[in-house]
Amino acid sequence: MEANTRSTGRLPAAFLTPGSSSFMDFLSGHQPEMLPGNRQLPPTQGVFEAPHGTTILAVTFPGGVVLAGDRRATMGNVIASRDMEKVFPADEYSAVGVAGTAGLAVEMVKLFQLELEHFEKVEGATLSLEGKANRLSTMIRSNLGMAMQGLAVVPLFAGYDVDREKGRIFSYDVTGGRSEEHGFAATGSGSVFARGAMKKLYHDGLTEDQATTLAVQALYDAADDDSATGGPDVGRRIYPIVTVISDEGFRRLTDEESSAIARSILEKRMEQPDGPRAALL
Repeated sequence: MEANTRSTGRLPAAFLTPGSSSFMDFLSGHQPEMLPGNRQLPPTQGVFEAPHGTTILAVTFPGGVVLAGDRRATMGNVIASRDMEKVFPADEYSAVGVAGTAGLAVEMVKLFQLELEHFEKVEGATLSLEGKANRLSTMIRSNLGMAMQGLAVVPLFAGYDVDREKGRIFSYDVTGGRSEEHGFAATGSGSVFARGAMKKLYHDGLTEDQATTLAVQALYDAADDDSATGGPDVGRRIYPIVTVISDEGFRRLTDEESSAIARSILEKRMEQPDGPRAALL
């Protein structure tokens, strides 16, 4: 088929035949070996170490939702990367942050982006935010075999629901189980500490600036207690990835904006190392 395609310059018939609006279903039918969950792993001896992304969190505010992540990837007790990208736009009004096996996570995000784009082209309409969350759940479930071998991917999905006119957050487990979170959520090795920080500081009616600052505060607390989570690195100018999804769509804060938030927090931590306290009643 490949030789014939090169000689004629035409796409195979499978690419021109109307079919499912799911790109994953298309791959399953024509090239199933390209799906991450269908790959056969070579036999290994001992513990297999692969780079892992760590802490991702999300915070809602009345105008949308903030999705943020630290930049560190670890491989056992070694820092594999100091500036890993962990938060990606899924489409105009949603984004996904990934924790877990770094290589598989990035590949799953790219496949998810194609899944949403394919649906829009075939159906002529975009999926609802609920529908996008369900599609991601199916993708995670298909990776269960890899997860059972230690190559798990645990994403956090967030977006602006144009029908309900608010930001929403969805968390997942390795089996594809999906839960909608209210207010805030976190996943990854530092999630316990990040969630504790957000629990203290979150309240209804946050502004966008307050939500982004709260997200960086929580990542700072996670880095303070979890060795796999990287805090703001002023010397290398590496700062957390902070994104905002609102009725204006997806926007990633510039390095200047992220560094300004991080530096402000660092200055305040000089006087109060353990961070701000929840307001006393």
